[in-house]
Amino acid sequence: MDVIVTPTPVLKGEIQALSSKNYTTRYLLVAALAEGTSTIHYPAHSEDSDAMRRCIRDLGAVIEEDETKIVVTGFGRSPRDVKELDVGNAGAVLRFLMAVAALCPGVTFINRYPDSLGKRPHDDLIDALGQLGVEVDHNEGRLPITIRGGRPKGGKIRVSGSVSSQYLSALLFLTPLLNEDSEIEVLNDLKSKVVIGQTLEVLEQAGIVVEASEDLMFYRVPGRQRYQAKNYIVQGDYPGSAAILAAAAVTQSDVTVHRLEANSRQGERAIIDVLRTMEVPLTQENGIVRVKGNGRLKALEFDGDKATDAVLAMVAAAVFAEGTSRFYDVENLRYKECDRITDYLNELRKAGANVEERQSEIIVHGRPEGVEGGVEINAHYDHRVIMALTVVGLRAKSPIRIRDAHHVAKSYPQYFDHLKALGANVEWAD
Repeated sequence: MDVIVTPTPVLKGEIQALSSKNYTTRYLLVAALAEGTSTIHYPAHSEDSDAMRRCIRDLGAVIEEDETKIVVTGFGRSPRDVKELDVGNAGAVLRFLMAVAALCPGVTFINRYPDSLGKRPHDDLIDALGQLGVEVDHNEGRLPITIRGGRPKGGKIRVSGSVSSQYLSALLFLTPLLNEDSEIEVLNDLKSKVVIGQTLEVLEQAGIVVEASEDLMFYRVPGRQRYQAKNYIVQGDYPGSAAILAAAAVTQSDVTVHRLEANSRQGERAIIDVLRTMEVPLTQENGIVRVKGNGRLKALEFDGDKATDAVLAMVAAAVFAEGTSRFYDVENLRYKECDRITDYLNELRKAGANVEERQSEIIVHGRPEGVEGGVEINAHYDHRVIMALTVVGLRAKSPIRIRDAHHVAKSYPQYFDHLKALGANVEWAD
């Protein structure tokens, strides 16, 4: 379905931040890898987290849930022998479970989104699994992928981090369960180090010991460990909230978002400092963020690798800033659900934004007077692109139509409901 975004000068109200997708998927995984029963409080409900639920259930986890929690009885290091797994369009879920599938005799990950996840490469993880003695059949590094495991062996593993940190996270979830101790060396650069911090945090909470170097490029992982069954509380989600906060920043607003803790390890919490640098009136106290936007913003420069999933929302805000903004070290945006540099900027140009791209940079020449809008734009099946383009539409001079906007459900099914609750003029259209 499409969404029509009509210019909305004023936003006002309060919402609860949705729960973190990243933490929910990780808690679900460590709960499945535990022997015993874990409880996850306030889990996220999105297509990605639903994909992890579905797949760990297929692998043998027992799941019970109500409106506020999920109870998971795990399978430990002995997942059920399944022939196929369907991760939908969830790249992190695929990569984490490719590693877990190494404990199974043979699992094929099907390709249900050939125009999105089906295009994304996984060669670096495939190579690393090969070092564990796992055979992998694949389509030039892409789905469908068959993991032929059963007896993976730890040892010295080298993995590139230049495309995605998810490959490293996958190995960190698997190697504690192996009989041998492991050493993991990260080659080249490591993208999204803050997300690796989240993985290490969750592993520690699950009772797993990992020794990481200060630069996060080398790890010692003792084998023969057991995941402990625990209680987990999922924190509010900064990546999704970044779009809400950006929308408040570019309009006349008085918007409050609850459950955004200042000490979170989510790199996307940087949206708070970014908006402050752009001189957006904003306060944060006791997990409550309040934006009293006046529509006036200043340009900035920002290292996007520190907050990958908030960059598109930041760019949307910068479209209306005074001056030229630069977001650098963002090449890994090219390897997401779509090319979040070329594809996203092409759509911004249709709406009237003045933007440029480099291989690893996004440059925005701000237009405080607003953009024309009045166009139909393509979100490329990407939830982050949908959210960011909506921010631009709120400040355009004429409505914009975003095609296939229902894909926002991948991470934030309530996004348009939350915007409407704040007064945004957004409507679904067939």
